[in-house]
Amino acid sequence: MIELRTPAQIEEMRPAGRFVAEVLEALRGAADVGVNLLELDALAHRMIKDRGAESCYIDYHPSFGASPFGKVLCTSVNDAVLHGLPHDYALKDGDLLSVDFAVAVDGWVADSATSVVVGTPRDEDLRLIDTSERALEAGIAAARAGNRIGDISAAIAQVARAEGLKINTQFGGHGVGRTMHGDPHVPNDGKAGRGFPLKPGLVIAIEPWFLHTTDEIYTDDDGWTLRSGDGSRGAHSEHTIAVTDGDPIVLTDRSFLAA
Repeated sequence: MIELRTPAQIEEMRPAGRFVAEVLEALRGAADVGVNLLELDALAHRMIKDRGAESCYIDYHPSFGASPFGKVLCTSVNDAVLHGLPHDYALKDGDLLSVDFAVAVDGWVADSATSVVVGTPRDEDLRLIDTSERALEAGIAAARAGNRIGDISAAIAQVARAEGLKINTQFGGHGVGRTMHGDPHVPNDGKAGRGFPLKPGLVIAIEPWFLHTTDEIYTDDDGWTLRSGDGSRGAHSEHTIAVTDGDPIVLTDRSFLAA
């Protein structure tokens, strides 16, 4: 069921979005050569506890997961692009790390993801991250009342195709509210003018993710981590946004942290 939020409820969601932004920025700063993925998860865990927030991941057990997730972050490295289960791995120079994080604060959920290169970057990795971020910006710009879900999907796909990337629509954006995943599904490819009409009060996560040379993925032996079918690297960008009568509100915007 697709739910619309009142302006007052959207205001109530802002603290969750701000906290998610703060945690992701802290994780971007902490990710360095030699840092273990379990250390990043522990940092996020401490911040959740200190804030009195509630993890959306630790007990999460959907049909596609082998078991309850058991961690508070998704940490996907190199050829892993989504649902990366934190494990005993020390980041190496040049690793491409994608971090996805969702929590509830006062009963409202926010969800966001970012990708960063640790240490010495490869130009192609920086381009892939930039493409995912520009696709996210395009999707957000299309998230206006009177448009449809397909307009968001088409805007994302246009950016990706301009870079010659293939697009997987198996996993994508989704509704956000009292729970992490709800309707509608927001695929990263689609036809403009099609799909659910966007109305003020709709809160969704928009999340482009791309792989260098494929759109094929498979599930790692850990039962969670999704990896590219050909070993190529992936990048993932995501924000939780609210559709309004005017410009969309980016609830998980991190730009205020750089001020």
